[in-house]
Amino acid sequence: MRPLYPPPPERSAELRRRFAEEVRSERPDLSLLCLLVGAEADGTLDETGMDAAQIELDRLAGQLPFRPGGPRSWAVSLRELLGERFGFRGTPSDYQRLESSLLHEVLRRRRGLPILLSVVWMEVARRAGAHVYGVALPGHFVVGFGAEEEQVLADPFDGGRVLSGSDAELLVAGATGAPLEPSMLVPADPLDVVLRILNNVRAWAAARPERSDVALWAVELGLLLPSHPARLRYERAQLLVQRGDFLGGATELDAYAEVVGAVDEGAAERVRGQALAARAMLN
Repeated sequence: MRPLYPPPPERSAELRRRFAEEVRSERPDLSLLCLLVGAEADGTLDETGMDAAQIELDRLAGQLPFRPGGPRSWAVSLRELLGERFGFRGTPSDYQRLESSLLHEVLRRRRGLPILLSVVWMEVARRAGAHVYGVALPGHFVVGFGAEEEQVLADPFDGGRVLSGSDAELLVAGATGAPLEPSMLVPADPLDVVLRILNNVRAWAAARPERSDVALWAVELGLLLPSHPARLRYERAQLLVQRGDFLGGATELDAYAEVVGAVDEGAAERVRGQALAARAMLN
């Protein structure tokens, strides 16, 4: 497994410009956003590689039956094509690999995290004309086909297994101990999918302090989303300090303190103390 490193600053700046433009478009392109994330992670992914990934999605879509029928027929057709014929699925070890969160690598390896495999399912099915969307069940991302009253769920991590109602209930209960609620079955917004992917990247990097470079670009892409957790600014500040940019980190901490101070002055004071400590490291 080759180590993945971000691209040079000029390339990164262009990728982020395109990412920021796409997330603010009227209909954000999920596959493009995932590939831009992949190019920020993997400096070897150039425009030719990004085009090749889109072409592969088109190729897979072209091998689906023409409009196979209702939601269940779509789900079965995707399982037969992607899960059985091409072997797309996940394993526990995929959670330990950064490649499992990168669309171009998932297309190459045919392995990945549930959410990236779901992106493959969604993008292939969408190109073929299916009514398809992601469903962000607590702890496990799956794919939905059809309208609410006829919804069929499939689990790409399990090779596209079509889920019964009790299967979905067991997935939720196993992750949270709570019952399945109808609100958990609504289609996921594409930008929420991207944020969740970036959260997975950050979680991977958090377990590997030597890869703070990965954590930093994942946070900075998250900050480009129109709606993002305010705490990402605090996380970015901490990463800057960790990476030796004490002044930059202190400036970010002060800015975050201003935001927090509107609701919790005590917390704001603690953050300002961290900013002072960061500046002291300059001496």
